[in-house]
Amino acid sequence: MQTTLAFDVYGTLINTQGVLTALAELVGDKATAFSQTWRDKQLEYSFRRGLMQNYETFAVCTSQALDYTCAFYRSPLTREQKNDLLGIYRELPAFDDVKEGLTQLKNAGFRLFAFSNGETAALERLLSAAKIRELFLDLVSVDDLKTFKPCPAVYAHFLRQSQASGESAWLISSNPFDVIGAISSGMKAAWIKRSPDAVFDPWGIEPTITVTNLIELKEQLRK
Repeated sequence: MQTTLAFDVYGTLINTQGVLTALAELVGDKATAFSQTWRDKQLEYSFRRGLMQNYETFAVCTSQALDYTCAFYRSPLTREQKNDLLGIYRELPAFDDVKEGLTQLKNAGFRLFAFSNGETAALERLLSAAKIRELFLDLVSVDDLKTFKPCPAVYAHFLRQSQASGESAWLISSNPFDVIGAISSGMKAAWIKRSPDAVFDPWGIEPTITVTNLIELKEQLRK
């Protein structure tokens, strides 16, 4: 059976810090901290909405997280400025290793899927803008279930949609919560440790493998 790879998108394939240049023009030297807080709140809001069963799309979580971050840093951006930032967020760049890494994995015979908290239409636009959409067999969105990772149901949903089994399916993510969620649901998982400063949650649930980029991932999966 061919091995199926489920790639998380935001932070794994797509660089969510790609909005920094625009932020620097708006908030100056607060741009790096602003961007990180925005990302952290985006995820926090998705976790909270999943637990509360009070679903809104990931785009709404992203927009509300931006509103929070503006208030937190006392940076009162106009609605037009916020819309411009959200527009950039919808077309963020891929990390430098992604296109080559995905190409190598596809050519090696792996089945590639994008698997994300984002809505399908948003994923189509994002991955097309990054020029990597054609490398995937399909896209699987948690929006189908109206909840978010790491809810166990979304990993089961991925397996159904991709027609894969847990034994032959891997989750590929730079987000520890996603890796732990997939392993807890019976999948294997690779942690993409994109920063040497990244820390994996000490829960006693370890990644199946840890790599620093997608080029290295192919070599590890072939072992």
